[in-house]
Amino acid sequence: MASTTSKGSIRNKLNIGDLALKGKRVLMRVDFNVPFGNGQVKDKQHIEGTLPTIKYALDKAKKRLLGKDVTFLNDCAGEEVERAVGESDSGQIILLENLRFHLEEEGSVKDKQGNKIKADKDAVDKFRASLYQNLVIFYFNGAFGAAHRAHSSIVGVKLDQRAAGYLMKKELD
Repeated sequence: MASTTSKGSIRNKLNIGDLALKGKRVLMRVDFNVPFGNGQVKDKQHIEGTLPTIKYALDKAKKRLLGKDVTFLNDCAGEEVERAVGESDSGQIILLENLRFHLEEEGSVKDKQGNKIKADKDAVDKFRASLYQNLVIFYFNGAFGAAHRAHSSIVGVKLDQRAAGYLMKKELD
């Protein structure tokens, strides 16, 4: 993420409150990897912790969250996602499918036999570009628990404006 003053200082990282969001497309990388059982979310902490960032972004767009429809897409990258995001209205919420369903997000996985399968470098580069190219202007990382990982959605972000969401800021403060 970009630093506002001294290089390398965690305390000086940009957060969502530092950027002008009105009329801009925003991508929030969140951690909704929550325990689930019997048709219920067992621990809502990650989801509830992300709400202040979502509400702030919507407030800057002069949109309300209450009663707001959320569009769910069955993918997180590619032409269908680019089209849906490109045709979206200001303040519209689009929830993308879990990035980790793509081999290119983590770079490698183990198959059922325990063999390591590595993603092709060109495929990883194409995947990273498809996550952000023509989709967003600002990127916010609210996934503190994943921030140390070398995943495409963490280290592959090629946007000038990258910042922490409020949940990440809270963890860093």
